[in-house]
Amino acid sequence: MIGLGESTEQIHATLRDLKDAGVDFLTIGQYLQPTRNHAMVKKYYTPEEFLGLKTTALSLGFAHVESGPLVRSSYHAQNALQ
Repeated sequence: MIGLGESTEQIHATLRDLKDAGVDFLTIGQYLQPTRNHAMVKKYYTPEEFLGLKTTALSLGFAHVESGPLVRSSYHAQNALQ
């Protein structure tokens, strides 16, 4: 989940760390504040920004990436195995 105040470089560093740790399947989604008692959203990412993150992740060698504002961990999971 992104949108809690992280920088683009921090996201890219995390992608590299995940790939170095052997992760092949990745989902990137927008954090949404569930209640007023939870952390506030610092940034809403655009669909174009999510596409850029997907492109970056794929260029790092991830086998499957789902990236978008409403993506969650099981988002289109059945497609990852095809």
